[in-house]
Amino acid sequence: MKILVVCGAGASSTFVAQRLRRAAFLAGHDWQASAGAESSVSTTFADLVLIGPHLADRTDAIRSATPARVAVLPDDVFSDRDGLRTLAIAEAALTPPALSDSPSTAKGTS
Repeated sequence: MKILVVCGAGASSTFVAQRLRRAAFLAGHDWQASAGAESSVSTTFADLVLIGPHLADRTDAIRSATPARVAVLPDDVFSDRDGLRTLAIAEAALTPPALSDSPSTAKGTS
C-alpha cells in the first residue's frame, strides 16, 4: 500500500508521513507513506492521497489528477504525535463501502 501525504510544499507533510508510517508498522500494515507537494500528485503512484487541511479547497483538482482514493486530513493533524488518528483516517479511506443486503438496492434492480 502506497500513501502520499500532500501539503503545499511537501515540508509539513513529511512529519505526518513519518508518523503514519510508524503507526502503520506498529499496527502490522505493510504500508509506505511518503510526503509530497500538490504538484507531485499526478506524477507519483499512490493507492491513497491524504491532503493537508490547508489544501481542502483543492480536493476536486487533486482528485482529478490521480486515480487514487483521496481524503482530507483534519485541521489538527499536526498535533497527532503518534500517528494513530492519521492511521484511522487512512484505514477508513481505504475500506470499501459496505454493500447493502437489500435486494432493492442491488445494481440493475428497480
